[in-house]
Amino acid sequence: MTARTHPNAAHTPPHLLVMKFGGTLMGSAEAIRHSASLVARSTTQGTRVVVVVSAMTGVTNQLLRLADAAETGDIALANDEIALMRNRHFTAAQELGAAPDSETVRDIREMHETLRQAVYGVYLLRELTARSRDLIVSFGERLSAPLMTLALSQLSMPTHHLTGGQAGILTDAHFGNAKPLPGTYQRVRDRLEGLLAAGLTPVVAGFMGETEKGATTTLGRGGTDFSATIVGAALHADEVWTWKDVDGFMSADPRAVPLAQNIAQLSYGEVMELAYFGAKVLHPLAVTPLQEHGIPLRVKSAADPDFAGTLVTSEAVTLEGQSVKAVTAIKGVSVITVSGAGILGVPEVVAEIFQTLARENITLLMVSQSSSMSNVSLAIQSGSAERTVAALRTPLAGRELQVDIQEGLAVLAIVGAGMRGTKGVSAKLFGALAAQDINILMISQGSSELNISVAIEGKDADLATREVHTAFGLNAPEPVAAEE
Repeated sequence: MTARTHPNAAHTPPHLLVMKFGGTLMGSAEAIRHSASLVARSTTQGTRVVVVVSAMTGVTNQLLRLADAAETGDIALANDEIALMRNRHFTAAQELGAAPDSETVRDIREMHETLRQAVYGVYLLRELTARSRDLIVSFGERLSAPLMTLALSQLSMPTHHLTGGQAGILTDAHFGNAKPLPGTYQRVRDRLEGLLAAGLTPVVAGFMGETEKGATTTLGRGGTDFSATIVGAALHADEVWTWKDVDGFMSADPRAVPLAQNIAQLSYGEVMELAYFGAKVLHPLAVTPLQEHGIPLRVKSAADPDFAGTLVTSEAVTLEGQSVKAVTAIKGVSVITVSGAGILGVPEVVAEIFQTLARENITLLMVSQSSSMSNVSLAIQSGSAERTVAALRTPLAGRELQVDIQEGLAVLAIVGAGMRGTKGVSAKLFGALAAQDINILMISQGSSELNISVAIEGKDADLATREVHTAFGLNAPEPVAAEE
């Protein structure tokens, strides 16, 4: 790939970097070796680096499958999956140069034995608790960390690998979607600064932490980004780099919009909106630890490390005439509407709805209430729809209310700080959708004016994304065909 330049590419080399590598970049010995070379590339410039790694591609889903198999009594399938995973990690270690009696091989063998015991416990009890699931699924990142350590050691870099808990990430006990506790940052600083001072490169297993009682927790899917920014904030890093197999944040999903292009710079607020509304480049909470200290985040392409990618800072930089920076969509959405006379003039009904959703840890994508206050509509991921309706039955019982559910929908959002105070943005959005006869089922706009979201039929999501992307002038120039 031809190296590209960008105005934000020129900068003084940072003194301390946190680098995160996703599953694709940890997916094979060759990929891990390349990722390690990106770390070494920076350390040769006098920069200290802390590395945070994801599980190898597909391993997290494999762990979830085998955990479910153990709960249903299919221990043979669970053991087969463990054997496949063990062979994959041993093969990667061997290809990276590990001897059969090396520390890396011993670590991998011991971890797989611990995993096997945890899975067998689920099988015996026929019960997979959220706590057990977190322990099992954390092994993906645990097994990646020794492989990265091995690859770095082959480049003559002294390293030390740790789990998220060992690195100091302390969380609440909300298994499956844990959040860091305030004491996390001091703990991480205490545990990693000594390693850095000793000339070691810490390799942290991402996606995971531990409770005050030492139970393993996970930070939600995509949580390795979150791990990296927690570590970056704790160490007051100069920058956090998340290495991806894409060029950074794009103006739309390239699979839906072939003419989508890289976004050079975003603010923390814009990134949170994009991540929340379906852009899978970052965990939605990833930038929150960085905001207090104003630590920049860079999303960079491992295939083209000289390209600046996307720079994320506190400042919203908007080109003249650019009101919208990106169009994104979440598919697989359901809208639950609570309506009836029982909600009119009864504020506690709405309070009970939201308290129930919070108690069940159900994430709301959009909320809309009619001006007559006779109904409230809630957009959620379809996977949580049945659980949401069941959870609402008790608090709404006896209130003369009706609960309806509409499935097969999508939420489309336009994002950009340039929308603030700009007239005609909504008209352009609605006009683009109307031109393709796409019906809008629900509308939401935050007071920050960073985004406008609409619920539409799921089958229209890709078409809607392309049309809106075009309407706001976000398409990259089409390549000019070479002359014969």
